[in-house]
Amino acid sequence: MSTAGKTIDIPDLINNNKIGSFQIGMLILCGLCVIMDGFDVQAMGYVAPAIIADWHVSKANLGPVFGAGLLGMLVGSLVFSITADKFGRRPVLIGSTIFFSLCMLVTPLATNIEQLQLIRFITGLGLGAVMPNAMALAGEYSPLRKKVTLMMLVSCGFTLGAVLGGLLSAALIPAFGWQSVFYVGGVVPLVIGVLMFFLLPESMQFLVLKKRKLDKVAQWLKRIDPTVSITADTQYVVHEKEHKGAPVLQLFTDGRAKMTILLWVINFMNLLNLYFLSNWLPTIAKEAGLSTANAVLAGTALQVGGTIGTLVMGQLIDRSSFRRILLPCFLVAAVAIALIGRPDVSLAFLFITIFIAGFCVVGGQPAVNALAASYYPTTLRSTGIGWSLGIGRIGSIIGPVLGGELIRLNWPNSTIFLVVAIPAIVSAVMVFAMRGGPQTAANS
Repeated sequence: MSTAGKTIDIPDLINNNKIGSFQIGMLILCGLCVIMDGFDVQAMGYVAPAIIADWHVSKANLGPVFGAGLLGMLVGSLVFSITADKFGRRPVLIGSTIFFSLCMLVTPLATNIEQLQLIRFITGLGLGAVMPNAMALAGEYSPLRKKVTLMMLVSCGFTLGAVLGGLLSAALIPAFGWQSVFYVGGVVPLVIGVLMFFLLPESMQFLVLKKRKLDKVAQWLKRIDPTVSITADTQYVVHEKEHKGAPVLQLFTDGRAKMTILLWVINFMNLLNLYFLSNWLPTIAKEAGLSTANAVLAGTALQVGGTIGTLVMGQLIDRSSFRRILLPCFLVAAVAIALIGRPDVSLAFLFITIFIAGFCVVGGQPAVNALAASYYPTTLRSTGIGWSLGIGRIGSIIGPVLGGELIRLNWPNSTIFLVVAIPAIVSAVMVFAMRGGPQTAANS
């Protein structure tokens, strides 16, 4: 594609070119970063039994450790997403990756629960900054026709990292002790962080709006389209304006308040469901009479459903719209969750309903992240994604706690899962309320 004249429309140039090796390399780096994000977030769950045996503590003692990590991620999502919209995705993504990798390497030095709780909170600060910036950067280098699919593929790395973490932990802990999981979880992202320092580009749209490093913009445009003509007086266009003032307040101006609130509620409800199912499903299944192996497979079916859901929904949304896909997705999720708690069902039926719940709830979360990335403009994109996820992480903390309380009250499983189906219905209502609101994607 050859560009004549003095003006280059950056989104138009990206949309009209094939996805080349430059963009693929950037997407791979973001994906690897998110994979290690998922690995390190779940690492504590995998090493918990070994720590309990090693330190001679009860399971209850590790509750605050899990909570500290999630709280750190909440704070990291809120704070560093704003920082990224001020200073750029690249420095925040690289900095947070190196930061949490160093924290992982320090974790084995902890000798008691209090130290471990503090380290996990600090580690969570870095982990919370990864997803908003990886998603924003992936979206800003993706052509519109494949934008949602590519963003969701990057986001899917989190689930993949959690699965890989389980497989690696199962091999590492018996051979080298629980500390080895944190060493792997620290060294690998450290290497990725170094690679990103040398290879990861900054958002071109961000640099143009901030009027920074336009020579780099020219260099990266050439990597996308070698035929483009760029001179010293070339002007770049992104069809947006820079937003002044506090980024969080800007999420509620220019007609964005409705969508912001809807996104916050959907994230809260869906992450409440996701973390309830992820944390309690194997335990409830075991207490319901399943063997230990089948109880573990029940949890695995949830994540497998989520992975396939992510891959399928991204392509469906690119061909249709977020609203048309997410509305039935959350309605089906509510039905599937309610059916999980039915007594006296066959094992095959149980696994199918768990798979469907994972497809819709776990697979739906990357779609919600992509919705935020598609809706907010460049200068608010990291803040928009980060605050949606940050509010959602409150739900991720409440979900497991709520599950524990319902179990403590000795409610039957059928009632517990009926209650847990309610947040999915609320999410569907929120998606329905998007009707008549601002467009969330070019094809909405």
